[in-house]
Parts: sequence; structure tokens; C-alpha cells
Amino acid sequence: MRLVAVRNGENSVGNRLIDQMQALRARVFRDRLDWNVTVKSGRETDEYDALDPTYLLAVTDDLCDVVGCARLLPGSGPTMLGRTFPFLLDGEPLPCHHGLIESSRFCVDTELGMRNAARGLHKATVALFAGILDWSVANGYSEVATVTDLRFEKLLRRAGLPFNRLGAPHPIGNTIAIAGIIPATLQNALRVRPDGYEPFSMDATRLAA
Repeated sequence: MRLVAVRNGENSVGNRLIDQMQALRARVFRDRLDWNVTVKSGRETDEYDALDPTYLLAVTDDLCDVVGCARLLPGSGPTMLGRTFPFLLDGEPLPCHHGLIESSRFCVDTELGMRNAARGLHKATVALFAGILDWSVANGYSEVATVTDLRFEKLLRRAGLPFNRLGAPHPIGNTIAIAGIIPATLQNALRVRPDGYEPFSMDATRLAA
């Protein structure tokens, strides 16, 4: 397994992986979690996919299958937390600075992901945790904001990552949502890197056109 960071339209391999990612999101968010998301032709997308995000993907070594994904958008621009879920801030202003990145649409194919026996977490899950932090540090970001649920908050803490809540939990559909910030530091990235992790494999320019 390796990590790649891709954006829409960079090359044909990246575009194919993004298509697979959207299919994975449909399977996870609609079929498995029963979230109220928009799915067309078996692909899940929303308005934030039109804002030129960076997608961090966990893929098999042969680049054939997407095992997990996360979407990254600068906190200084439109974000899911600021636009769609501001009530999770409990009336407080949205943190907004050039050192903030928002991570959203995090999911892992638990059938393909290898289990990490040390934490009881899938290897793809902790690899993506580490990858988000490594990418953030490498690109000048110091904080990662995210909207998630109580189950995922427990996964973060189980992985050893600090999660600073921005407000109280709120029910959204069939889940209890929470917003928070994870400090983007090399120390936190090192804390969650699984065995065999390659922090510098996240380069879309290496993908064949």
C-alpha cells in the first residue's frame, strides 16, 4: 500500500483513482453508514469537490485499487465546517487562518485495508492519519480541522492523536457529529505511522500519465 496526493485533471491515472474514490465514498457513506449523500452512477460527490481540493488516497502498490481517502481544503476558503456545519461551533467563530486545513470525507475500505494488530486499527486508517499530518506539515499547515462523529473521535484517540473539540456533539441524521482540530506536527505524524509507511510516496507527479 502507498499514499498519493492527487487533484482533478492532473493526469489520467489520478483521474481514475479519483473516480474509484468517489465509488468508495458511495459504498461507505450511503450503503454502509446510511448518510444522506448525493450518489449518481454509483459515485458520491458534493459541492466541495468542485473547489479543487487535494485528495489523499491510500492505494494498492499497483495503483489498481483505492483502499481509503480523505479530502483536504484550505481553511482560509470555503469549508464544510464553515458552510454546512457552523452549528457545531456552538456560536463561536470558525477558526480561519492560512495555517488551517480541513479534512473531510475520510473513509477506508475495511475489506481491503490490512489490520494493524498493535492498535486494532486498519493499516490504511493509521496510514491516512499519518499522511494527512505529513502532507499538512510539508505544505505549511499547522492545524487540521474536521467534522466527524463520536465513533471516529474514539478512533483518533485510540491512535494516540489529540483531538480538540470546537463545540458539543450534535445529532445529524443517524449519527452524533462533532467538530475539532488536530495539531499538524511531525511528532503526531510519527506517533501514528504504521510499519512500512513511506511518507514521501505522496507525489502525484510520479504517477504515469
